[in-house]
Amino acid sequence: MIGREKNSLSDSMADNLAKQIEEGLLPAGAKLPSIREYAEASGCSKNTVIRAFEILTANGLIEPRRGSGFFVSRQVKAANQVDETTTLDRAMDVVWLMREQLQVKPEVLNLGEGFPPVEWLEETRLDQYHQRVVRTGVASLFRYGSRYGYLPLRQSLQQKLAGYEIEASPSQIVLTHGANQAMDMVIRYYVRPGDTVLVDDPGYYPLFGKLKLSGANIVGVPRDVDGPNILKLEEHLAAYRPKLFFTQSVGQNPTATDTSAAKAHRILQLAEAHDLTIVENDALADLRPRTLTRIATLDQLRGTIYIGSFAKSVSAALRVGFLACNASLASDLADVKMLTHVSSSEYCERTLDAIISDGHFLRHTNHLQEKLQRATSAAINALTRLGADIYKVTDRSMYLWASLPGYADSMKLAEALIKHGVILAPGAIFSPRSDQVSAYCRFNVAYLADKRFAAALSAIA
Repeated sequence: MIGREKNSLSDSMADNLAKQIEEGLLPAGAKLPSIREYAEASGCSKNTVIRAFEILTANGLIEPRRGSGFFVSRQVKAANQVDETTTLDRAMDVVWLMREQLQVKPEVLNLGEGFPPVEWLEETRLDQYHQRVVRTGVASLFRYGSRYGYLPLRQSLQQKLAGYEIEASPSQIVLTHGANQAMDMVIRYYVRPGDTVLVDDPGYYPLFGKLKLSGANIVGVPRDVDGPNILKLEEHLAAYRPKLFFTQSVGQNPTATDTSAAKAHRILQLAEAHDLTIVENDALADLRPRTLTRIATLDQLRGTIYIGSFAKSVSAALRVGFLACNASLASDLADVKMLTHVSSSEYCERTLDAIISDGHFLRHTNHLQEKLQRATSAAINALTRLGADIYKVTDRSMYLWASLPGYADSMKLAEALIKHGVILAPGAIFSPRSDQVSAYCRFNVAYLADKRFAAALSAIA
């Protein structure tokens, strides 16, 4: 923080912005909103903002660029960002990849990045909603919220789910601290040490870490281009009698595959016959067409738990997700949430509700899908030029699952590219089997056209 006596609104504003910069919320190189925009959002004069910007400039935290505005200085390093030299003898495991994704390293090309570029999400303009949230819910900002979460947001999500033809009342929806807390609540409720849980293979790697912490026996269901392999699913159901199957029907991470309607129906038949609960993770819903098949739509939440998130379409920093299921189970899971976290953040939930209930949000998601479509096309072209084998060619996806010629082990490829400032997400990380060797990597389409990737491959060749 800036060390000085705080005796004006400008000082307070400068301190607040300095804290955001030092904590990495405003990363190096980020453009600040204009003086006029800050003044309108804060309800103060332009002179107040100018003085705050002058304080930050004098302390080297921001810098003006003629004709472009103010930017966070590139030499600024977040106070909580620990310098970690990536070494080749360090295991490239789940925690390693998560740490890499949470660090801001402008000099590194992170093709394994899990999020869209910041500039894709900036048009949501989070700063515009702060005053509205404070004016309408100031009393609630000083106490815990409902165990279910902010009711108007649950009502907005009821409408969102209706767009997927999923009928859910607000009493069937529990707001969470992101999709990851939703998964954690389900695991705490259902899983005991030694229980078998089925997952997509390859699949969502943070889930594997959560299941390992719970002592679960994790069994992978191979992922085909049209969804889970049904024969293997049948074998595992007969052999292990699992309680849960975590799967992703739309835009599956990392393979970019969608579950076909025929497979979704068959999965539900098997689930009913074997008393299996399907946990459907739809965290990428806003990036994909509404018309794609979702298991929860076919099942109407009778034996399905549907999990959603806005990390990829609004902001990961808000940390708002949700789960939807039958009302009795929703009440139990809300109790789990209350016991483990008391409540989720009503301030964040009010902010998200203000965003998604605004007519601008639909335009934003449409623009987001258009950007994704262009980036996917460019990424496919880039991989094709390199002779890559793309597991599933699609019109739009946050990720592509692909292997490069000459590299049977993507872990070794990732280790070689680290030396040249390129980070990959090797396929072994996405398998529940720690000894799995994979030629595939998960590539974020937004960064694949960067010339540094081809240059790094040439260097190691």
